Parts: sequence; C-alpha cells; structure tokens
Amino acid sequence: MAPQNRPPSRMAPLGMLLGLLMASCFTFCLSRQNQKEFALTNPEKSSTKETERKEIKAEEELDTEVLEVFHPTHEWQALRPGQAVPAGSHVRLNLQTGAREVKLQYEDKFRNNLKGLKKGKRLDVNTNTYTSQDLKNALAKFKEGAEMESSKEDKARQAEVKRLFRPIEELKKDFDELNVVIETDMQIMVRLINKFNSSSSSLEEKIAALFDLEYYVHQMDNAQDLLSFGGLQVVINGLNSTEPLVKEYAAFVLGAAFSSNPRVQVEAIEGGALQKLLVILATEQPLTAKKKVLFALCSLLRHFPYAQQQFLKLGGLQILRSLVQEKGTEVLAVRVVTLLYDLVTEKMFAEEEAELTQDTSPEKLQQYRQVHLLPGLREQGWCEITARLLALPEHDAREKVLQTLGALLATCRDHYHQDPLLSRTLASLQAEYQALASLELQDGEDEGYFRDLLSSVNSLLKELR
Repeated sequence: MAPQNRPPSRMAPLGMLLGLLMASCFTFCLSRQNQKEFALTNPEKSSTKETERKEIKAEEELDTEVLEVFHPTHEWQALRPGQAVPAGSHVRLNLQTGAREVKLQYEDKFRNNLKGLKKGKRLDVNTNTYTSQDLKNALAKFKEGAEMESSKEDKARQAEVKRLFRPIEELKKDFDELNVVIETDMQIMVRLINKFNSSSSSLEEKIAALFDLEYYVHQMDNAQDLLSFGGLQVVINGLNSTEPLVKEYAAFVLGAAFSSNPRVQVEAIEGGALQKLLVILATEQPLTAKKKVLFALCSLLRHFPYAQQQFLKLGGLQILRSLVQEKGTEVLAVRVVTLLYDLVTEKMFAEEEAELTQDTSPEKLQQYRQVHLLPGLREQGWCEITARLLALPEHDAREKVLQTLGALLATCRDHYHQDPLLSRTLASLQAEYQALASLELQDGEDEGYFRDLLSSVNSLLKELR
C-alpha cells in the first residue's frame, strides 16, 4: 500500500530510466541480427566466386588435357564433364537430375552432318581421343597433303598437254625438214606471179597460178599489194599471150582486181589494160575467153568516168555492137546491155546527187559530163539493137532489156515511135505477162516477179502511145 501512496515527483525519474533500458535492449538485439545476417551472406558470396574460379581453371585444364569423345546412341545417356560431343548430336539438360544428356538424332542425322561439313564444323573422327596439338598437327598435314595433291594435278595436266601438243621448236624443225613455209598473202602472190611469168613453167602451171591468184586479189588490200611488186602489169601483159587460156584466166584475175578498187583501176588504165581488152573482144577468140574479158571490161569501166571516156574514144561502142550481132553470142549480148544500163544510170545518179547537195561543180560530176555516152549510143544504132533483144526467150534477159529501154527512152523516143516491131513485141509481152501475173495472184503471192515485168511493159507502152 505504501508505493501507491508515493508522490508523483518520485515516479517520473523511474519511468525515464525504464524507457532508456528498453531502448538499449532493442538496439542491442538489432545489432546482433545484422551481424548474424552478415555472417550468413558473406560466406555464400565467397563460395560462389571460389566455384567460378575452379570451373575456369578446370576448363583451362581441359584445353590441354585429353578429351574423350562421347559416342551417343539413339537413347538418352548422361554426359560426363570433359567429354566431347560429336557434331549433329542432340543435347538436352535434365531438369530433374541437373545432368546433360546426349543421343543421336534420327531423321536429321545425315543432314546435320552435311551442314557441319559445309559450315566448317568439326567432323566425327575415328580416334577415341585427340588433343589441341593433335589438331594442329593434323591441320598442318592436311595443308601439306593439299599442296602435294595440287602439285600432282599440275604435273598430270602438264603431262597431258605435252602428250597432246608438240613444242613449237619441234614443229619448226619438222617444217624445215618438209620444206614447208608459212606464207603471208603477199608472199603467196609473189610466188604465183613468179611461177606464171617463168619461161620454164608449163601451160598448166601458168593456168593454175592465175586461178589461185584470182582467189587472193578479190580482197582489196591484196589487189593493191599486187601493184607494189609489179604483179598487176605482169598479168596485164598476159593478155598478149597467144594461148587463149592464158588470155581467159589473165582477164579473170584482172576483173577480180578491178572490182570497186579505184587505185587498181587507175594503174590498169595507165598500163594499157583497156586497149588489150578491146582487142581481144574485136578479134576471133573462144566464147569462154570473151566472157572473162567482158567481165574485166565491165569491172574497169564501172564507177570510173575517165575509163569510160577512153572507152568511147577507142571505139568501144562499135566493138560491143559487133560482138552482140554475132551468132551464138546471146549471153554476151545480155551482159553488154546490162553494162550499158549501168553506165547510163551512173551518170544520172551523179547528176541527181549534185542537185540534192547543191554542188554544181563537183569533180566527179565534171568527169561524168565529159562522158558523151547517150549520143554515142544513138549514133551507133543501140536504140534498134536493144529493142531487138526483147525477142530473147529468157525472162531474166527480157528484164534487163526492158530496164535498158527505159533508161534510153529519152534518147531513143522518136525511134521507138517509128518502130512497129517494138510495139508488137511489147503487146505480145503484155499478154504473156498478164497471164503469168494472174497465176501468181491465184497462188497467193503478194509480190510477183511477172507482175513487175508487166508493170515495166505497161510503162513503155504508155510512153510510146
């Protein structure tokens, strides 16, 4: 009962003391709890770091240790540490036991192995174990083997080349033994000209040389090279031969050399080729020789107005008129008419070109104006000669004659009007070609040959009415 009767002034210090005591106890307990947590956590962290160091050390040791190759089957098997897994194996982690397990894949086994080969992955090996040094040695041997294999292939290839092909030195030696020399076109032409010009060569050898030479002078450069060593003049002189075959084949060579070759044409005129060709045409010669000579004359005159002037001065139109009037020379007559048509149209085209370019005094046009071909044709009776050639039976010959008649129409119009035979011949041809043109239409031909001939005949008849 006594404490209840204590005064309040004595109870206050006792409460404060009790509060401090309780605060001290709480602080002490809290500090003990922190120390305990630190003691439990810190050893765990240190243990984890130690484990990592051991694993790293173990992995480093595994690099230098012998690795055992694990051979999986189609069943799951546990994989021990340090065992190597072949490429293409199926690996899983067993969550219940924590161990890695391996087995072969069924359908993807061979496909995965093939992918591993393509991507350069490691391959299955037959040995049970291998080390890093073994792999290095194997790689070195592989490179050495590849080099040896490449060397073997090169040697085999070289041996095959030697078997199939011979060295150039041996070929040259064989050619020398056989007296075979590789010649240029120029050298060949020189040899052929020498054979033709040699007095010891037989007629057959001369003809063979000219025949071979004609093949080479078709090329413009070769024909011009023929000038450089005097070969062209040798062939021109061959036109004076007493042998008709030599004349024929010499003209054959000249015709090929003259074609579209102005430089050779000029040299031929200066070398007297035109006079010699006209002499052969004007004298008694075989038909085959005259064919070749006429070919050479046409090649010399085409696109060469100066030669055309000389041709008219030397009486070329009279010589050709006599030629076409001979019996059995119908083939030559068609060629002559074709030549005259070409010469007439050449001059016409030159004048038209000058008008289009507005050049009134080009050198070429001036040369053509000095060629008085049309008056010469009228004076020499070519209006009548050409009209009579319409009686030829060949359609191709008629076509060329109709073309020439059209080109000579301005010069020969009055003569054509006074020629009743020409009118009757044209009327007969009109009826013939109308029938042939109708057959072409029945056959469904859009562009007919006979329709073109009929058109030419109709044009002449219209001009003569």
